[in-house]
Amino acid sequence: MKSFLPGIAMCFFASMSNQLAADAQSATAKAPASEVVPLAQLEKAPQNDPGNGPGVVSPTTQTHPPALTLADAEARALKNQPGLLAEQFREQEANKRIGESRAYYFPQAFGSLTAVQANGDSAVAAGALTTSSISTRAAGGGSLVQMITDFGRTANLVKSARLEAGAAAQDEASTSQSILMQVEGAYFAAQAAESVRRTAQAVLDFRRVTLRQLSALAQSQLRSTLDVQFAEVMVSEAELANVRAESDLRKAQAQLAAAMGEEGDGDYSLNDVPLPAAPDADPAGYISEAIADRPDLKALKLRSESAVHEARAERDLNLPTVNALAGGGEVPIHDPTLHRDYGAVGVNVSVPIFNGGLYSARSAVAKLEARAEDKDASLREVEIVRDVRMTWADARDAYLQIAVTQRLIDEANVAMRLAKARYDAGLGSIVELNQAELNQTSALITAASARFDYLRAVTAFQFAMGNLH
Repeated sequence: MKSFLPGIAMCFFASMSNQLAADAQSATAKAPASEVVPLAQLEKAPQNDPGNGPGVVSPTTQTHPPALTLADAEARALKNQPGLLAEQFREQEANKRIGESRAYYFPQAFGSLTAVQANGDSAVAAGALTTSSISTRAAGGGSLVQMITDFGRTANLVKSARLEAGAAAQDEASTSQSILMQVEGAYFAAQAAESVRRTAQAVLDFRRVTLRQLSALAQSQLRSTLDVQFAEVMVSEAELANVRAESDLRKAQAQLAAAMGEEGDGDYSLNDVPLPAAPDADPAGYISEAIADRPDLKALKLRSESAVHEARAERDLNLPTVNALAGGGEVPIHDPTLHRDYGAVGVNVSVPIFNGGLYSARSAVAKLEARAEDKDASLREVEIVRDVRMTWADARDAYLQIAVTQRLIDEANVAMRLAKARYDAGLGSIVELNQAELNQTSALITAASARFDYLRAVTAFQFAMGNLH
């Protein structure tokens, strides 16, 4: 079955061409030969001739839109979409926060310049339990603080920042895949709209030929004016369908341009994409693949781990912090109570005793946040399983519809030939023939979009598995 899929679009046009050619030959026995136009020529004929109806460009003004491949469309979208650029900036920000957390491993050095005019032998007596004498001086010096240990708080903060940076990278990958899905969906929708428009135009051209033939036969009193009226109704219906198809095509092209992040009119000539193989009959393997590959699930799991380390860091606030201290400098202007220079080294151990429950509250908040992040990851896993099963079913259904629509075209063509033969033999009415034409047109339009419906379904399925690149 896979071998004939790439030629389905050509098959149904060939089937319609054979049928319409046979109809034209049977009608030309008594109609002017100049009125007969094969379908193959109708599809290539210039459109929007002022005498042929709405929606057409004359050969002298017809333009050729630029070609656009799917790879080009994806590259433009990844370059232009501001949402992806925003995620890239967020990833850079998250990587900078790793350095922010690691800064506590390194010495903290400070320089100072101080000048004081003291009020003779005075001391600070209010606002503290100890007093400190104030001396007149002008001095410059520096101090150094090196953390010896904080019993794991800084290490947990660094791990949390690294995991958050990894989650930001997965967010960028998830955004990139979302953009690719939108572009591919819009690309295939535009191709489907173009295919439907070509079909609608071919049907319109054929019905105009039929109308001219019936009009000629009616003038020769070989057909009734009622037949001509029915043919005119069919032409009007085909014109309406053609106008709708033109409108749908313009909308689809505009959606494609927006998906690529461009502001142009979106008039492109789109290249065909080969049909991928049908999904396997069992989605179990796809589910495990999606759980392993989906970037949004990876981001949630990384954030859950980051929150765990953040909670540990908040818990470690209750532990002591040990710092090494050093300071020194020159005092060129000083009173007799001070030396010309100074220097000292020491160790300081800071032990939190009571702060109104602040650290305990921060630790509790971080633990609850970690649990919430873990549940978010579990929920996303459930949603991924659902999405994979649904998109897998849609892709399988769309794949099977391609063959069904081909059979529908064959059956509609047979019904059309029988209705035409009955009509030519005087056994059937124009109503029966018109109904057969409607059924054939419906089958052609359905088949025109079936191939691209499958491509769009495969795109959604690949996105559900996290495989769009």
